Amino acid sequence: MTEFRRVPVGEVELNVAIQGEGPLVVMVHGFPESWYSWRHQMGPIAAAGFTACAIDVRGYGGSDKPHPIEAYDLESLSGDVAGLIEALSPDQPGVVIGHDWGAPVAWTTALVHPERVRAVAGLSVPYTGVPTRSLSDIIDAVYKSKGRFFYQDYFAAEGVAEAELEADVRGAVRRLYYAWGGEAPTEAWRSDKRLGDRVLTGLPDPDPFPAWLSDADIDFMVSELERSGFRGGLNRYRNHDRDFTFLRQFQGRRIEQPALFIAGDRDSVLSMFGDRLSLMTDELPDLRGAHMLPGCGHWTQQERPEEVNNLLLPWLTSL
Repeated sequence: MTEFRRVPVGEVELNVAIQGEGPLVVMVHGFPESWYSWRHQMGPIAAAGFTACAIDVRGYGGSDKPHPIEAYDLESLSGDVAGLIEALSPDQPGVVIGHDWGAPVAWTTALVHPERVRAVAGLSVPYTGVPTRSLSDIIDAVYKSKGRFFYQDYFAAEGVAEAELEADVRGAVRRLYYAWGGEAPTEAWRSDKRLGDRVLTGLPDPDPFPAWLSDADIDFMVSELERSGFRGGLNRYRNHDRDFTFLRQFQGRRIEQPALFIAGDRDSVLSMFGDRLSLMTDELPDLRGAHMLPGCGHWTQQERPEEVNNLLLPWLTSL
């Protein structure tokens, strides 16, 4: 049975889904998802002797949804996770696992709040150390200055992506999930779009949808996004400069806790800014595995739940 709680973590309350008893494992989703993206992991993690806790990140689902852009910076979101661990496991640090934007939140929590995190895993987004440039500057250099469309630049304009995605939430979910999935042709996402185009332009809506995401799954995600809207999730993309300023104070610090990385070899994230996987070894001295799943796209734990669980569970039980 899944139990749902609202847990105060400082300035906000988070909606959390919990199964099992034992050492705490917190799972953090990305965009545009919810606690539900961990539905295939919660039962197996609980059965292995842990408290499996999947959260709605602030701005999503049943969690609080502050309006200001700055409420969604990495300092705030990592603070939420650290506060949740303190609330649910005050006497013992927790394990944090993140996917998509949840991965940088997990990595940052381990870096900034090491006393609260005993191990950390990232899915899709590797850890490459404390940044030396703002991601906004990198996006400008690689994409915007060359007239190329880049979704994060598009998302950064307040209200623009909200209007497009909220006009047809079901269509947006289907098209974004398919284009970033392992079954889609490469050109479904890596198109020749230019500045001024919209994010959904040119993205196909497959019929039928790949079997890993059922109609019932899509129904749930659509209902959650229709009640929350997209602003909270999109605000994450509007904090690159603020995140850079915050993280600069941790220059020279590494993530020393046991770490794990899992991604699909067809995940577009891995090719956005060139090869960055090689940087993980130096920044994660206790990296206990970096696994690439053949044919898997961006939605790692949803596309390949059994393979992901077969990697996560031995790592968790070895800690």
